[in-house]
Parts: sequence; C-alpha cells; structure tokens
Amino acid sequence: MSYRYLPKELLEGYDQNSLAISAVASHSALDVFDGAKDEGIKTLAICEKGREVAYLRFRNVIDDTIILNRFSDLASPEVVKRLRERGAIIVPNRSFAVYVGYEKIEEGLPVPIFGNRYILRYEERTGEKNYYKLLDAAGIRRPKTFSSTDEIDRPVIVKMPHAKKRVERGFFVARDRDDFWKRFRKLVLNGVVVEEDLKKASIEELVVGAHFNINYFRTIARKDVELLSIDRRIQTNLDGFLRLPSSDQIKIEDVIDVEYVEIGHEAATIRERMLNKLFEVGDRFVGAVDSVEPPGVIGPFTLQLMVTPDLDVVVFDVALRIGGGTNIYMGLGSQYSKLYFGSPISMGRRIAIEVKECVEKGCFERVIT
Repeated sequence: MSYRYLPKELLEGYDQNSLAISAVASHSALDVFDGAKDEGIKTLAICEKGREVAYLRFRNVIDDTIILNRFSDLASPEVVKRLRERGAIIVPNRSFAVYVGYEKIEEGLPVPIFGNRYILRYEERTGEKNYYKLLDAAGIRRPKTFSSTDEIDRPVIVKMPHAKKRVERGFFVARDRDDFWKRFRKLVLNGVVVEEDLKKASIEELVVGAHFNINYFRTIARKDVELLSIDRRIQTNLDGFLRLPSSDQIKIEDVIDVEYVEIGHEAATIRERMLNKLFEVGDRFVGAVDSVEPPGVIGPFTLQLMVTPDLDVVVFDVALRIGGGTNIYMGLGSQYSKLYFGSPISMGRRIAIEVKECVEKGCFERVIT
C-alpha cells in the first residue's frame, strides 16, 4: 500500500454539522439510511442503474441519490467530486467492498469512510490479509483449514465462489476426501462451481453446532465494544431443502445441488450464560485488529459462529462492516441495544448516533479513514 488518506485531509471543505450519510444502495443500505433519518442526518443513496427502484420508492429515508451505470464507477473523479460536494460520509457494506474493490477503496477514493477502510479486505479467506489471521492473532477458536485436498481426514465444508453468481457462494459439504472429489466434479458438471476456482477455495473442517451472527459495535465516542444484536441466515435453496422431510431429502439429494446463497435473515437470542463468552471474544477480536491493522475496528462488525454442544464458540466467518442481518431490526430496534440506550435501536441508527456524538465531542477524525 503506497499511500494512506489522512482524516484531516479527507474532511477538508466539509461542514461537520451538515453531513450526508451515504452507502452503496444494496445489502444493508436501508438500515443505514433509516437510522440516519432517525437521528436527523441527511442521506445519500449511491445506486446502480437497474437496481434503484426500491431506493426511489422508499423516499422517506432517501434525501438524495446518485445513479451510476455500475457501482464500480463510484471511485471516478466525477463521482468523487459529487460525493464531496454533498458532504458524503460512506458507510461500507459488503456490496461496497465487492463492487468497488479493495484497491480503489484503499488508494483511489478520497471520500471519508466511516470505519477503517483498510480492514475490509480481511474478510477474504485467501491472500496475505485474511480473517484467519485476525482470529489467530486474537486466540479465537476457528475451524481447522486444509491446504491440500490430500489432507482431508474428516467432514469438511468447501468455500469457493459460485460459477455464475460470482459474488455468491458455491459452498458444498463433503464427508471425506473421496466424497470431496465426487461432489466437486458433480458441481463442476452442473455449472455451480468452476474447476479453476479450486485454487482459491478454502477447505474447512465442518463444525456442527448452533449458528449465530453476533453483531457488535466498537464505539470510539463511548470507548466500548457493544453487543447490539444476533441474527441467523436464511439461504436458498438450503432453506427449502431443510424444510423437506428427511425421507424426501434422501430421494432428491443426488438431483438437487444444495446452494448457500444468502437471501435473508431472522432474529435470534442466545442463552444469557453465553453472553460473557461473546463479550470476551468480541473484546479479543477488537484488540487483535487494533494491533494487526491500525486504527483497528471502528463501528460495526459481525462474528459468525457456531456454539458447540459443550458450549464452546467457533468463529467461522467475519464481517468487518455492517452485516446484512441488521435490516431485520429497522424501525423496531435490536434486542440487546435497549440495554444500552433505554429503548431499542437499529445498527443503522447506532452508526448515526456515533457520528453525531463524535462531531460533538471532537473525535470525528478518529472514526473515519
């Protein structure tokens, strides 16, 4: 990385009392916009042509829009100029990282970003910067990984891109090494995955337990790591497959390729005795990221984990920005947030509160990069 933006430089010409909270109009953007409006902050939706309808129709939470031919055009000088003229502060979501790209975000986007733009690439499983590195630095248990298919000696889940829907998952489960090759070749033949992508795949031991997405917020203004909400994923066509009786699953398992494409979320709670463990894991994770990639975690992050039968926690995925599951708490607010604020709030509103408090307390430069 040849250059890092300075917060003071990014905020040059900005009126901190007239900001516009902005996001790529996808993923969890509606939560971001709704929360900003709850706190009286202007909103700016960055839309892609052909995907803008919902953001034009939900006009009560959108003050302004920029419609691009492609999301990747966001880093162009013309769009950057328009964003800066509107006082835009970009809240990253997964679509922002995927469609704009890490290199452009880190070195070619002179617009203030809420949070640490330099940790977004750690969501990957391969390359020098990956979330395994962060979990290991934090001493947090994660699934064992296999560097070669020859090492497979137990049930595994294989994580790789989908052949056609490149931003989606082409995941599959295998019982052992022989079953791996049987299932992999079948998915290649059916066009679900591409053989060349195997070198990018992450092969993890299959950990069976209860699945939770734990949504945290690292606040600079209040100097804390908050646990705001918990949710679970709904995936297609896995969801429909699991709703069938086991006798029917067996009949069709050889003719239907189960896919793990995320399509929605549902709320969840967890036993209170687990909350101590979740706070410990969140604190350790934040401490590790602070050391590995300063200025560390700022704002929302999610640890996706399994709770095993012996009540151990195994983190199998990480989101270093607002998670997709937070939309379920729009308007209603999330279950644990009430314990901090006296009434439930959403993650989008929590971000807006942090922006306002940091402007008031003079720490705004510490929450943007």
